[in-house]
Amino acid sequence: MSMSLADHLRALPDEALAELLRARPDLTVPLPGDLSALANRAQTRLSVARALEALDLFTLEVLDALRLLGAAPSSSHSGSAKGASSTRESASLDAVLTVTAPYVTETRAAVDRLRALLLVHGPDTALRPVAVLDEVCSAYPAGLGRPAADLGDAAATELAADPAALRRTIMSAPPEARAVLDTLAAGPPVGSLTEARQDRTDDSPVRWLLNRRLLVPISDDAVELPREVGLLLRRDEGPLGQLHPAPPALPTRKRGAAVDQAGAGQAIEVVRLVEVLVNDLPAPILKAGGLSARDLKRVARTGAVEEGTAGLLLEVAYSAGLIGVLDSGSGGAHWLPTAVYDTWLAAGLAERWQILADAWLRMPRQAALIGTRDERDRPMNALSGELARSGAPVLRAAVLAMLTELPAGTGAEAEDVLAVLRWRSPRRFTRPTLLAAALSEAATLGLTAMGALTSYGRALLAPESVDDPLGVLDRAPGSVMILAGLLPAPVDQVLLQADLTIVVPGPPSTGLAAELSAVAVRESPSVFRVSVDSLRKALDAGYAATDLHALFARRSTTPVPQALTYLIDDVSRKHGGLRAGSASAYLRSEDEALLAEIAADRRLSGLGFRRLAPTVLVSQYQIARVVEALRDTGYSPVPEDATGAVLLTRAAPRRAPTAGFDRSSGQPLELPEAYLAGIVEELRIGDARARAARKAPVMVTGSIDDALAVLRDAIRDRVPVWVGYIDPHGSTISRLVRPMSIGAGYLRAEDERSETLHTFALARITSATLA
Repeated sequence: MSMSLADHLRALPDEALAELLRARPDLTVPLPGDLSALANRAQTRLSVARALEALDLFTLEVLDALRLLGAAPSSSHSGSAKGASSTRESASLDAVLTVTAPYVTETRAAVDRLRALLLVHGPDTALRPVAVLDEVCSAYPAGLGRPAADLGDAAATELAADPAALRRTIMSAPPEARAVLDTLAAGPPVGSLTEARQDRTDDSPVRWLLNRRLLVPISDDAVELPREVGLLLRRDEGPLGQLHPAPPALPTRKRGAAVDQAGAGQAIEVVRLVEVLVNDLPAPILKAGGLSARDLKRVARTGAVEEGTAGLLLEVAYSAGLIGVLDSGSGGAHWLPTAVYDTWLAAGLAERWQILADAWLRMPRQAALIGTRDERDRPMNALSGELARSGAPVLRAAVLAMLTELPAGTGAEAEDVLAVLRWRSPRRFTRPTLLAAALSEAATLGLTAMGALTSYGRALLAPESVDDPLGVLDRAPGSVMILAGLLPAPVDQVLLQADLTIVVPGPPSTGLAAELSAVAVRESPSVFRVSVDSLRKALDAGYAATDLHALFARRSTTPVPQALTYLIDDVSRKHGGLRAGSASAYLRSEDEALLAEIAADRRLSGLGFRRLAPTVLVSQYQIARVVEALRDTGYSPVPEDATGAVLLTRAAPRRAPTAGFDRSSGQPLELPEAYLAGIVEELRIGDARARAARKAPVMVTGSIDDALAVLRDAIRDRVPVWVGYIDPHGSTISRLVRPMSIGAGYLRAEDERSETLHTFALARITSATLA
């Protein structure tokens, strides 16, 4: 019997075993008991699929060559349309180098990479891929079909056995039929059988090929190209077809300082847009979760941006903890800003941008899916749970890592970047639209500009430096410091105009921004407007008329318009003319006509006012409701306490509770050297104990790990085993079978005596003994 995978692991030095665990950290969770258990785990479908995601296109092509060369001849029962058999023979490195010539150096490096990941093991003369690869990878290695003998067509087998006749038949094919052959030869080798299904003449290209046995039907509606035909059609390119030993070229353009300038401008815009969009909340949360399409349109209209951009920025704000859900009971749940949002507003512009960019890099959600439909044809809304994608941070990191490899200030076209990424990991990046979305989102957030990574973006992506609690080490400037140096200096002066608009000639300072939000309404990124409502809101918050006059005089570089002065005086004169107290509530005013007007106002009839004196009205409702109703109707009351002192307060905004957010980067953890060394030592000790406990080289196994080891060896060596299992009635039965494959929790095996196939649930197997 050839060396098993567990024996191969035992022969590895500790350093190589540690490197395997570093490259495939999923093998350590949970920690296997011994090397046999590690070997079994390394051959599971999920673990092998994860390892394949780290391979580039050429390494996958070399792996296909190994699978193709190591495919064992099928038995007479092999009629499955799935493709290759699960049993395999070994292949030599020389044979692989022959089919991948002239890329000798690249092929050796690819084989070393496959060995390091334990996808292939054995010496150069007998390289053997793990058996589960046939279940994880394509059923057609290198895009070639099965040999004609395996397709069960005697005429096709006879034609394939005569190379000269096969060549003449192919050369006689009409152009339309030859085009079909070339398409199937490039892979995959399976095509559909439509109009040629009933037609027996040569009018159809597919029927012409079927009649000449160049195609073989494998079902009622599918045909397959025999391997011999595919190899003959590939005689110019080689058995594997066109190989890709190097990534595609990446044309670049030098952008220089313009990258940082454009990126900084976009960073300012992103921070402003997030503030505008979050301020437009609350919005009701759907029963199924998320934000309705109607509310997303409303928010996007407020920010004057596209719905996709609004959805992205709301997702980023949610991941940064700036918005959350507040359930007010009978009023329903709503999306609202959180207390974190207030803290975020008080930070500097560069700090606010970094919080947003960092949240985007780490958020396990895919905003590009907003507006699309799921597998059940339901729309996927912003902020809904359907957008959760655990691999999103890894995808963004890979896209931006490509740009970090370019020189500073150098950019590339998105299509070229995506082509290189798909070569580096074709099994991971299977959806080009999501890759393109990651690049687009990075540009929207100001991480990139003009196809290049900004300098502050590089600083944000740089690995964290060594801990320096004393601050004695030289540190590279961080992203906040770099971006702050690129942004224009905050301004604390404005331009007041005669139409009561305020022009801010730059990013406002924190103090100026707070004052503008209190006395004016934003109309555009740099224009605010003063109105009666905004002045009334400022007076309600505690400003006096003299304070407003002083504020505008201090902040404006132009003379204060006379119209604004008159408006402030007029609004402040009316403000506070009414006093509200508790009676449950009362109104008092020296203006008897005003109280008479309020008592007769039908809009306020619900408050049930009663006139106790010419200057006093009372209501049965609380003071807060009375004041709110009066203000909504256009009056300007102010509350007072029991002593008659005026109570001027700014209404506290509603805030949602801050939820716990995932701050992980999504990247696999880097296992420390000491930790890996400890794992290797534990594996060696556990393996020694397990081997010492065995009574004989071949035995009835008592654990599922040992049973799996025996079954995998039997699959590889194509030998029968006695399988003990529990039937549906609870009885233990033993059956002699030849295992074919293991996957999805089941063992598929053949009973050679009755020529039947059996399927055993792995959970019911109690033992496995080599016959």
